[in-house]
Amino acid sequence: MRQRSLIAITAALTAGALTLTACGSRGDKKDDGGSGGGTTVVIGVDAPLTGDLSALGVGIRNSVDLAAKQANAKKFVDGVTFKIEALDDQAQASSGQTNATKFVGDKKVLGAVGPLNSNVAESMQKVFDDAGLVQVSPANTNPALTQGKDWNGGTKKRPYASYFRTCTTDAVQGPFAAQYLFDKAKKKKVFMIDDKKTYGAGLAGTFRTEFTKLGGKVVGTEHVNPDTKDFSAVVTKVKNSGADVVYYGGEYPVSGPLSKQIKQAGAKIPLVGGDGMYSADYIKLSGKEGKGDYSTSVGQPVESLPSAKEFVANYKKAGYKEAFEAYGGYSYDSAWSIIEAVKKVVDDNDGKLPDDARAQVIKAMSKVSFDGVTGKVSFDQYGDATNKTLTVYEVKNTADPATGWKAVESGTFAG
Repeated sequence: MRQRSLIAITAALTAGALTLTACGSRGDKKDDGGSGGGTTVVIGVDAPLTGDLSALGVGIRNSVDLAAKQANAKKFVDGVTFKIEALDDQAQASSGQTNATKFVGDKKVLGAVGPLNSNVAESMQKVFDDAGLVQVSPANTNPALTQGKDWNGGTKKRPYASYFRTCTTDAVQGPFAAQYLFDKAKKKKVFMIDDKKTYGAGLAGTFRTEFTKLGGKVVGTEHVNPDTKDFSAVVTKVKNSGADVVYYGGEYPVSGPLSKQIKQAGAKIPLVGGDGMYSADYIKLSGKEGKGDYSTSVGQPVESLPSAKEFVANYKKAGYKEAFEAYGGYSYDSAWSIIEAVKKVVDDNDGKLPDDARAQVIKAMSKVSFDGVTGKVSFDQYGDATNKTLTVYEVKNTADPATGWKAVESGTFAG
């Protein structure tokens, strides 16, 4: 959602067998996209492949798999065959850390894409950085991951040189939503709810700051347990608060049922959230009560981008059973940034991978720049994406969740 003599295989890469079935592809087919390369470079994928967030995680895996196959078919790096190894973190930080350790232990892995969740990323960053293995996330939006915990206090400091991301952050997303709701949707009184996790609480915090700065009023604040399905106590508070909108910091497994219960209790007000809510599964969970709800998500609608036409067509042609979902284009671009970095390293080393390939890939990532599925892909001094576009979506059609979200407005935070 791109377009080099047979590469001499370094000693580090020939220590073991250089074949690995691509995990995450359709079935267990050993389809390398037509490349006959002599060196196998593995791109790791960490995402929730099972559990409540698996719709997003599987979309990430499939899109990375497609990038690897496209690189092989185009012989983008002569002599190199790209394959993926996908591991399931189940949206759990401990599993993500374990998966990061597994990737680090496989010398064929020269980069990893993921994870979905910011709290999972926190558990993985040091493992990757200590090993000098590049990590590119298509979905993490918490600003502290790249700019340090004091990012909002005037002191930005990059914690890990090996961590990059292709999506913009909640430093932009929360305020962008606040401006839209206050200025365009004319919502003045908000009830704030979050799941207390890194992503949800952080996003809610940046939204709240901008909303109140604009003149909006927070009429209530609550936290919910992500494992809870009965939100009656919170719903009662929302109904009695006089709010004209609910802002939820968290993901669709909670926000879907929460929206349904709020409407069924008689509070006919929209629920709004961030990119963790933007999924067809949200509409399945919220049902007809979800109509009129809003979500922001990173970038512009992939289907509307001229740069994404080839990705959309190739994804369909590849026959993946699952949708690429909100992060498909960003996952493809994350994988392709690793592929571009590997190409740079090989080109600069006389057509072969050096012994310190991992370290060289990290250096090359800082200078990666290409026209990707989601637009221009490049990184700033913190490892953040330079593309900071966001889109507001509204649930228009609850009868068909796959097409229920409709783009309302794209832009970036004007602040």
